[in-house]
Amino acid sequence: VQLVESGGGSVQAEGSLRLSCVFSGHTKYSNCMAWFRQTPGKEREGVAAIYIGGGATRYADSVQGRAIISQDSNMNAVHLEINDLKPGDTAMYYCAASDSGVAWWSLLDKESYQYWGQGTQVTVS
Repeated sequence: VQLVESGGGSVQAEGSLRLSCVFSGHTKYSNCMAWFRQTPGKEREGVAAIYIGGGATRYADSVQGRAIISQDSNMNAVHLEINDLKPGDTAMYYCAASDSGVAWWSLLDKESYQYWGQGTQVTVS
């Protein structure tokens, strides 16, 4: 199972970026996918999550209204768009996937996910 992220980089404050994550491996479809972020010395925090197929989403308060998580029609890729970026959005962003059932209230919990990407750095200045 592999998760491959792309789209990170350096962005100016108030700008936008779009991260992408492709899921491949023995399980063609995951149940849900999510984006997490982490800065040195801090816990990995959930940013946004989506149920694959059904499309229901959940967002962290820190990005609510600024972020959109979406899935490809082939249901093995998700994208995260964040607008009005702030320096506080600077972090390593990780894609995660679960092929087990995840309750809506647990979508942003890192313990809900079995598969993780290597991460892509986002720096906002």
